[in-house]
Amino acid sequence: MSVFTDYKKEIMEAAHNERIRLALSRAIASYRANTNSALKKFPHTVKMAEEVRGIKADAIGRMEELAGQAAEAIESNKGKAYIARTAGEALEIIDKLVGTDKLIVKGKSMTGEEIGLREHLEEEGNEVYETDLGEFIIQKLDSRPMHILSPAIHVPKEDVAQLFSRITGEELPADDIEKLVATARKLLREKYFQADIGLSGANVVAADTGTLFLIENEGNIRLATGAPPVHIALIGMEKLVPTLGDANKVAEVTWRYANYVVPSYVSLVSGPSKTGDIEKVTTYGAHGPREFHVIFMDDGRTELARHPVLQQALYCLRCGGCLYECPVYAVTAGHFGDKYFAGVGAVWAAMINHNVEKAASIAYTCLTCGRCKVRCPMAIDVPQMMVELRRLIAEGDSSV
Repeated sequence: MSVFTDYKKEIMEAAHNERIRLALSRAIASYRANTNSALKKFPHTVKMAEEVRGIKADAIGRMEELAGQAAEAIESNKGKAYIARTAGEALEIIDKLVGTDKLIVKGKSMTGEEIGLREHLEEEGNEVYETDLGEFIIQKLDSRPMHILSPAIHVPKEDVAQLFSRITGEELPADDIEKLVATARKLLREKYFQADIGLSGANVVAADTGTLFLIENEGNIRLATGAPPVHIALIGMEKLVPTLGDANKVAEVTWRYANYVVPSYVSLVSGPSKTGDIEKVTTYGAHGPREFHVIFMDDGRTELARHPVLQQALYCLRCGGCLYECPVYAVTAGHFGDKYFAGVGAVWAAMINHNVEKAASIAYTCLTCGRCKVRCPMAIDVPQMMVELRRLIAEGDSSV
């Protein structure tokens, strides 16, 4: 069966799935109300978003330079930094750092999802726990993420209660969401402190200081990157910006458009834990990790950055706002996509994963209505990208 035939079957089944429609209708209403409230309370965010687009446009054009600068800064702060040209290289580096038979706690990472990181580590004989609540639900359902920020957005509370009841052997009511969350906390709590390694991505990275910004609400990333003795971060090169000040602006715009007035936690990580409290002698490996490893992955990003139209996909902040506005996504969830979703997902499938048939399937499903562009803080012109991608595919352009 062809990729297109599989995709058509999958997307039609999703469109007729009452559970998906129920879960998404609840989530879309909540997202719109929360985001509108956040932008109304902090109206300067809209203007700041225009500034951030300029920052991203400049940074995307010199990702390799910024990756080298960030790597140097991390190394000077006693961390270890690596440049991976391909997904295969990234996995090789991680394999050497991790080994086998390790207990690993992992924060949500779209870059990790892009290269199948958890599944790869499990195949190598490691025990891996997704610690983001949505990702944990997806892992235990043996499913796949359906949203950039809310991976279990398509799973209604009734299904979560049934899943957790099966895991714990305790009958959990669907209407008590607080108890469902407490159950996940109980299941994962000890894993942070037993783990050999913590894995994360990053929302944005300041090249001048090598500082990773980690935005979250649950506190799982802070625990996963702070409790184990080793912290490994896998980051796409498009997350780099020149300065710490630039990164602050990117972070603020990201969380406002991700529907938060302010997130519960923003962690800035620049190296392994250290102390100078005994005779001012700096010693590494205090309460936090004694090892800090950062892998900057290209995997087609520098090539994509050279395309005058499709490079816009690299501006994406992963706020997820476009998906809540997309009429196709509203009835299909992440089935309208690949590793990444909707229009941006089509570009990613073509230019990063080199899956032209999947890219074409997504590109021709897009309605080019432009509602995503209106919501996007980076004003990414998805309709323009879809028309260009369709042209390239139709002409058999070798770049896709």
